[in-house]
Amino acid sequence: MNRKYPVDYNILISVLVLVSIGVVMVFSASSANAYYQYHDSFYFLKRQLLWAIIGFFAMTFMMNFDYHNLKKLSGVLLILSIILLIVILLPGVGSTRYNSTRWIEIGGFTLQPSEIAKYAIILFFAKYFDKNPSYAKSFKKGVVPVLFIAGIFFLLIMKEPNFSTAGTIFIISLIILFVAGAKLSFMVTLFGLGGSAALIVVTTVKYIRQRVFTFLNPWQDIKEHGYQIVQSLYALGSGGLFGVGLGRSRQKFMYLPMPQNDFIFSIIGEELGLIGTASILLLFLYLIIRGLRVAAKAPDVFGCLTATGIIAVIGVQTLINVAVVTSSMPATGVSLPFISYGGTSTVFMMAAMGILLNISRYANMDRS
Repeated sequence: MNRKYPVDYNILISVLVLVSIGVVMVFSASSANAYYQYHDSFYFLKRQLLWAIIGFFAMTFMMNFDYHNLKKLSGVLLILSIILLIVILLPGVGSTRYNSTRWIEIGGFTLQPSEIAKYAIILFFAKYFDKNPSYAKSFKKGVVPVLFIAGIFFLLIMKEPNFSTAGTIFIISLIILFVAGAKLSFMVTLFGLGGSAALIVVTTVKYIRQRVFTFLNPWQDIKEHGYQIVQSLYALGSGGLFGVGLGRSRQKFMYLPMPQNDFIFSIIGEELGLIGTASILLLFLYLIIRGLRVAAKAPDVFGCLTATGIIAVIGVQTLINVAVVTSSMPATGVSLPFISYGGTSTVFMMAAMGILLNISRYANMDRS
């Protein structure tokens, strides 16, 4: 039995601070929209606070649940997530919002299967390469299975359609393959194939092609396709160095659509300025570095790859979200971890951090 250490409290505190910032900013960003839609300025706050509390208990449970036991559940979770992704596409089952069918409604709340899929695929690949470490160096036994399984998820999620999450899962799969020990030549080939596939998707899928054209010049169509990104830039530009003040955003008053979701970073920039946004990004960077240290010090391959996958989710999503709201890449729907409004995302991400914290209990590392 491996020796147990205290959890990495630096990670725990970082997560709690980010979630707390998220709850405050969801309220600040959503109050006007909530009052207009539901005649209750606290509508989104109450729901996000509930999910944050549930997420805290999920994180606490997973923090004390031996991560080695997740090996037994990895196959079940993978199959379950595939089934849910298929079920959501059945007529009358999935809930359609904003021209995308990504949710299953349960008793007034929603479940997003693609959020489960992210962690199911991480655990499955972590177990696969833990059991067969040499497979990562084999194209047939390492690359092909990763491409096949990640490809299934990619196609199912693209049917919703949700290109951003599909792409995120594919990138995370490649990161795990690389950390598992895949040859550099394999990775160059895979990224080349991935880039070619992305180019095909961009040129053949109408709504994605439109987003690319809008990204190139959002000002040419500011009343329709470029509207959201232009309003996002207005918000960020208005914040200056110190921001206009917490709760004093102007763009949240029906200018920036659904500001509590994917574009919440814009409201943070407007209200807290460059100092606020930079502080949050530094906190994410610190969390990612601590998470990578846990992965490097993990006692086994399963722990290393699981920790790597969890941190990859945070890193990739943060990078994409910030790139989108700053118009550094075409608009796509990726939430800002721990901060954007969303029940499934908040709960599962906090549960995943509980797994990371549990791995840290078996990692012999400096806790300072």
